[in-house]
Amino acid sequence: MKLSTKGRYGLRAFIDLAVWGENEPISLTSIAERQDISVSYLEQLMAKLKKAGLVNSIRGVNGGYVIAKPAEEISVGDVLRALEGDLAPVECAGIGSDKATTHCNGSAHCVSKIVWKRINDSINNTVDSIYIGELVKESKKEQ
Repeated sequence: MKLSTKGRYGLRAFIDLAVWGENEPISLTSIAERQDISVSYLEQLMAKLKKAGLVNSIRGVNGGYVIAKPAEEISVGDVLRALEGDLAPVECAGIGSDKATTHCNGSAHCVSKIVWKRINDSINNTVDSIYIGELVKESKKEQ
């Protein structure tokens, strides 16, 4: 599975927001400068994160963005799914999507779907076991 720039940049921006926004809203400009991501692209990413209920925006002179709940309650998987959608490595029968059978010839007799299911489970278990709070602590150690 290869993540798009949405997932990679969005996760970086979200961690940045969690690190720097503990006490006040953070502007997209400040995230953009620290992470070398354009403000217009960050706006698109934050819109997806806001729609998923992971960030809130605050209007006004001292406005910006804040994470919507404690970093210890948000997994990397939550963020990546908000940005990327399903994290399945292939659209294959046996992974859990009804529409997947239309993308797979001979799915009723396909043994390779066992491989795809295990990879899918491994990806999801990994990203769901890493919490933003852990990454915030690591980031603060690095600074």
